[in-house]
Amino acid sequence: MHPDSRLDSIEQLVVVVAQLQAEVQRLRADNEQVRAENAVLRAENADLRRRLGMNSSKSSVPPSSDGLVRPRAQAGAKAGGRRRGKQPGASGLTLRLAEDPDRVVQHRPQRCAGLSCGADLGDGREYGRQRRQVLELPDRRPVVVEHQLISVECGECGQVSEPAVPAGVSGRVQYGTGVKAAAVYARAAQFLPFARVAGLLGDLLGVRVSTGFVHQMVAEAARRLGPFVSRTAALLHVQQVLHADETPARVGGGFKYVHVACTPELTLFHVGGRGKADIDAGGVLPGFTGTLVRDGYAAYRHLTDAEHAWCGAHLIRDLRGVHESDPAGQQWAEVMATTLLAAKKTTEQAVAAGRDSLSNDEISHLRACHAGALAYGREQNPPDRDGKLSRAGTLIERFATHRDMILRFTVDLAVPFTNNQAERDLRPVKLQQKISATWRTLQGLADFATLRSYLSTAAKHGKDALDVLKQLTTGPWLPEPATSS
Repeated sequence: MHPDSRLDSIEQLVVVVAQLQAEVQRLRADNEQVRAENAVLRAENADLRRRLGMNSSKSSVPPSSDGLVRPRAQAGAKAGGRRRGKQPGASGLTLRLAEDPDRVVQHRPQRCAGLSCGADLGDGREYGRQRRQVLELPDRRPVVVEHQLISVECGECGQVSEPAVPAGVSGRVQYGTGVKAAAVYARAAQFLPFARVAGLLGDLLGVRVSTGFVHQMVAEAARRLGPFVSRTAALLHVQQVLHADETPARVGGGFKYVHVACTPELTLFHVGGRGKADIDAGGVLPGFTGTLVRDGYAAYRHLTDAEHAWCGAHLIRDLRGVHESDPAGQQWAEVMATTLLAAKKTTEQAVAAGRDSLSNDEISHLRACHAGALAYGREQNPPDRDGKLSRAGTLIERFATHRDMILRFTVDLAVPFTNNQAERDLRPVKLQQKISATWRTLQGLADFATLRSYLSTAAKHGKDALDVLKQLTTGPWLPEPATSS
């Protein structure tokens, strides 16, 4: 072979090798790009699966969005050891014999039951007596009370004297306080539409009223509650621990929000938007210096005079949602949830034992567990090439940034683990929407919120709903100063 031919072959080989190396580099770059795209697709797929499986048990969406299919029971739901139905220690309802029945019917045999006797028992000696009672609704007939105003002429001077008109008797024929209270009760306590309230009063009580009458009574009752609202706002403002939350309400084709500030003894609702000014409009939270138990909504951050505690139930739901979307890759979420539940159990045991606080060693241990779960989470969820965090990574940093707020209940045993008090108090808003759908006017929603504040607070003090509604004619029932849990 000629030397020049060998040289050409080597040069060609070098060119081919260079081309192959360039192709290998290109394939490597393509492979890296495919891997990156695959990671993005996996993350998107996990997020889509998470959203499709989202319900109230593993996210902050309300139970009303779950539809007709109830979420399956979760392991975390049994953490408190609660079973379905009546809880141990909860008061029950048992029918008891009345000492003064309205009517007594005696049943006495006329003939001896002996097969070979059959004697007349008219003069027989009473051997025993059983008492059995049946509770029945009264007849559908209203009680009509006639007030006769009798004028009297003086025999000495001829002056005619007239009696004072009794309070509440302003017209020739009118409905009494019981009928008015029943109309408000059916609307504000049983959440019935106005027309159905009118039908209920007619069908059960024989009192035929119009839908307009029900509207008028509800609005009038709400207007009378100004002193109650002022008193309750003032009492809530000085509590040691306060719960706050909000929920959307449909009004005239749009949405407003019903806000609540509450304790186990007090409830106060107000209506507005969802911004900072709307939160402050209730007159309770501005300047509040106690501990505010809430969810993670950012609009509460401006309340810097208060200590803040993050609802543990919301956090558990967020962790469950992340873990269930990728159990193998998000084991840290299970570790963090276990840490929170262990902290909850530790504080509950301390309270049951009559202790005022956890020991420094107990608090340090719980914080170390919290830090360990964070480190595990960061290991499982590193940022991408651009430094961007996944949803799980964002949740991890939220747990790190707000550690003190999340673990507030471990350093102050007066602070509960959850914001369930506020969620329970807000539930009637959702219940009313399920039964009666939307509110037609903002004023109607505001009246509902005011009446619910009154009835909820009265119930917490063991007051009968109808009694406190009847009392409105002379002035609302007012709660006495109370302490928070």
